[in-house]
Amino acid sequence: MPQTSTHRHTAAAPSLARDPVWDSARWLPTTLDEVKARGWDYLDVILVSGDAYVDHPAFGSAVVARIIEREGFRVAIVPQPNWRDDLRDFKKLGAPRYFFGVTAGCMDSMVNRYTAAKKLRSEDAYTPGGEHGFRPDYATVVYSQILKQLFPEVPVLVGGIEASLRRVTHYDYWSDTIKPGILAESGADMLVYGMGELPLLEILRLLKRGVPFASLRTIAQTAVLLPAEAKLPKNENWEDFALHAHEECLADRGRYARNFKDIETESNRVKARRLLQQTGERMLVVNPPFPTMSEEQIDRSWDLPYTRLPHPKYRKRGPIPAYEMIKHSINMHRGCFGGCSFCTISAHQGKFVASRSKASILREVESIKQMPDFRGTISDLGGPSANMYKMQGKEQWICDECVRPSCIWPDVCRNLDTDHTALLDIYKSVRETEGVKHAFVTSGIRYDLFLHEKGASPQAKASHASYVEELVAHHVAGRLKVAPEHTSDEVLRVMRKPSFNYFYKFKEKFDAAKKRLGKAQFQIIPYFISSHPGSKPQDMADVAVKTKDLGFKLEQVQDFTPTPMTVATEIYATGVHPYDQKPVSVAKTPEAKQEQRSFFFWYKPEMRGALRSTLQRLGMPGVAAKLLGGDSAKFQMIGESDLAKVRPVRQAQGERKPRPVATVWFGAKGKKR
Repeated sequence: MPQTSTHRHTAAAPSLARDPVWDSARWLPTTLDEVKARGWDYLDVILVSGDAYVDHPAFGSAVVARIIEREGFRVAIVPQPNWRDDLRDFKKLGAPRYFFGVTAGCMDSMVNRYTAAKKLRSEDAYTPGGEHGFRPDYATVVYSQILKQLFPEVPVLVGGIEASLRRVTHYDYWSDTIKPGILAESGADMLVYGMGELPLLEILRLLKRGVPFASLRTIAQTAVLLPAEAKLPKNENWEDFALHAHEECLADRGRYARNFKDIETESNRVKARRLLQQTGERMLVVNPPFPTMSEEQIDRSWDLPYTRLPHPKYRKRGPIPAYEMIKHSINMHRGCFGGCSFCTISAHQGKFVASRSKASILREVESIKQMPDFRGTISDLGGPSANMYKMQGKEQWICDECVRPSCIWPDVCRNLDTDHTALLDIYKSVRETEGVKHAFVTSGIRYDLFLHEKGASPQAKASHASYVEELVAHHVAGRLKVAPEHTSDEVLRVMRKPSFNYFYKFKEKFDAAKKRLGKAQFQIIPYFISSHPGSKPQDMADVAVKTKDLGFKLEQVQDFTPTPMTVATEIYATGVHPYDQKPVSVAKTPEAKQEQRSFFFWYKPEMRGALRSTLQRLGMPGVAAKLLGGDSAKFQMIGESDLAKVRPVRQAQGERKPRPVATVWFGAKGKKR
């Protein structure tokens, strides 16, 4: 799609060099002058990123660059290069000795730029001033192709979420096509998927020993595209599993759907197999991932010498929205074991949770306290899901054998330790740290983790009982985010989310706690999705009625956006559930999507006419009376039965519930998505 904004770079003001906080020497070099200022006459690695350079542990390029620096290599970053002029940004630092590293940034470049309606987003959150036009569509492919054109002999290593989730044949929503793995389109030499510290360290170790980049074919958590004549690299520790070829996926979307089931299964196994996929005349080889990072390993990534600030050259271009949101926040763990159908976290960060040590978290608190604009508030103590810190399987051997995509759906595994004690201890220690006035939790919480009691130890049950009380007493900034996502049990099954009954229970506990603690002004902010596969207008009517009854006027809502490597996206692309090949209804047209979305906003005058017409067409006048006003007596007679019409409609159209994923019924370890 065409790019419109004018690309520009603003140099740092000369006076900044005299300010010790903003001395550009504290950042890794981004220009030739900064390289020379370090006394370097060559570079080992050059990173090219679609994001602005923020030297903070929440920004992947900074983490990768600081690791490369720690390992003794000379590294520089080229952030948001101009791809439309004479390509001077790509050429300005010359060729590195070892490789170029390429990433689209912290988001898939298409998700970053476009809404679910394929319209331009209001801002680019990873660019100063939120401006658009500083990264191309499909940035990983564009950057890699340019580098291979300019420096054909220099290896290109791609990583980040865009490369990670597009590592095999995938559906691309924005072009409505099935695309090959991103190595085929980009021309890159290797792909690192997932959180890349461990494969990166292995790559650097071998390069330091003199192993040629072209020989790096058996590193875990990497993928390569072998030439037609090449033999498969030998590795006696891995079994091989062949996916349907890319061309077979193009010809038969049923085979494409079955591929996803196998890919997700292998991604969730402790002992995964090596995946092979024929792509044209070449063979894509996806090596199994590294084991989940240990506490010591993950601490090392956070303990690097970050400035925690954007590069000084951006100071006159306006704030970077994503940085402003997280600059005083703390990410305590990675990974998620929820397995939600629409979420990419487990596909990228992993199903198993890797948690930092308490000491590392408290060290980060001290670092935040030294930031020039810190005023005493930690904005978030969280993670992908706020309350999964330290959660794992009670018996590791059970986790080793399990292939469940979720440890908490369709119900919480008996082998999952949901004890919140360690998390509550972190909360207490942070809020009692001198100089910290507030320590809020603004990441979304999973309330099913403390509302269940199945298999919980006495200590875990005690932590469940106290979690909401502690949260409301000390860690809610007025509004607490949770994500029920839907109210219909039929849709929630497709989403792999718990029954909405859990939300009722949570709200009851939250309201009771805020009443006891005198926090009447606190609010729950629930998140919902419209047009998710499996959702029909009748289901959205269910959302509208139930949330209105609870007193909500919804604001935190979104239309489903298909993103590579999620169950929901494969359903959207194929019309069938990849696990049982049964048809699932999908809203695809703009009109169908808007019809579902309109139910969120029943309270807006401009929506009333369209909603009334929709409900009349569906034969649900009682719901119309309930939402929009009308004959209340008629609602009493008809309203409840209106919602009961959802199931017969589904049965008439042949829709079937997806079966639960095959699993080892001993249980599953704690991890998600």
